[in-house]
Amino acid sequence: MDAPRDPAAGRTLAGATPLPKRLPVTPTPLTPTAPVEPASPRSPQPVDIRSEVAARRPPKADAELRERVALTVPGWVALLAILLAGVGMVLALARVGLIPPIVAGLPDLRTAAAKEAAAPVVTGSALLAVTAGALVCLIALTGLLANAVGETRVLSRWGQYRGTVRRNGLLWVSPLLRRRRADVRLRHWRSEPVHVTDRTGTPIVVRLLVVWRIKDTARALFSVGHHENYLREQIHAVLTRTASTLPCDSNAAPGPALRDGHWFADELTRSLAAEAAPAGLEVFSVQPLALDYAPEVAESMRRRRLADLDAGLRTVLVDDAVEAAALAVRRLERATANELDQAARSALMEQLLVAFVAPAGVPSAMPGTVPAPAARSIGRSTGHTATKGTVGPRNGASPERN
Repeated sequence: MDAPRDPAAGRTLAGATPLPKRLPVTPTPLTPTAPVEPASPRSPQPVDIRSEVAARRPPKADAELRERVALTVPGWVALLAILLAGVGMVLALARVGLIPPIVAGLPDLRTAAAKEAAAPVVTGSALLAVTAGALVCLIALTGLLANAVGETRVLSRWGQYRGTVRRNGLLWVSPLLRRRRADVRLRHWRSEPVHVTDRTGTPIVVRLLVVWRIKDTARALFSVGHHENYLREQIHAVLTRTASTLPCDSNAAPGPALRDGHWFADELTRSLAAEAAPAGLEVFSVQPLALDYAPEVAESMRRRRLADLDAGLRTVLVDDAVEAAALAVRRLERATANELDQAARSALMEQLLVAFVAPAGVPSAMPGTVPAPAARSIGRSTGHTATKGTVGPRNGASPERN
């Protein structure tokens, strides 16, 4: 018999959504976990800064110190000003009667006071005009500047850079400015023998030819004390640093050397250009004219080089002799249609190598070098009879036939 139901339990309000039934929650047993240790602070890792310290950085140039064009006036303007000032002074002096008429018939320029007095009468206006004309002539003359081709003038006033004059010909600049000459033509410098060491520590002597010019006159004159001395010292420093990276000669050891190709010249040019750029100098090329060992080690290095060449030549000769002997043995086997055993092949190879490599006058066939079984095998293969344990003709004698 069913249990009685509550009539209010199954009724819901109109439009209401019945609540979902709650599912029984099963308690989950807790699994014991290992205690979590607090994270220890990470110790600072040592940073290797040797590479950063070893990296050579060229000096930085002053960003504000750059070449700029100076204010100039064409020279003919100054000459015209001198001419006009001179004419004005002559007229002023003629007006006061200080300059009498030179040629008869010219108009009389004297003032009425000078004519009445029949003598020079100096006035304040005439004196002022003559003074102004003389001042104009003085300024115009002292400001004239003749600038030749390939030369510049660096202008400064009270220690401050005022610009560079690169225009050629007759010019006028302010007479209050100091002028310093700078040669911007292409120049070359041939160095004296410089003693450096290569990667192996061997002393070498290098002579260089450097082609350069001044690119920025402001930096060349104001950023360094003397740009030519600066360039000379940088050449020595760059040469010392570059020459120590490779040996002078590779000799028998594989690898690049200072004498190989154009790497040495290209590396010198690149490094020197980077060092000279902050001083306003432009380096076009650095070419080694001579690369030799120092006198104290030149003879020993020459003997070492000859020994390496002799060893290399002997290696090539022996390799060629081995290949020729092996080829001769193969051709012999092919011609006789018989294959030699290992002992016969070794003996024949030995005889051929002695014949190929032995110096002139030394007999190629030596007694006792070929065993009897090998000689008989070779004789059967070649159709000849071996005599006294030797193979082939001896001292030019023809072999005996069976």
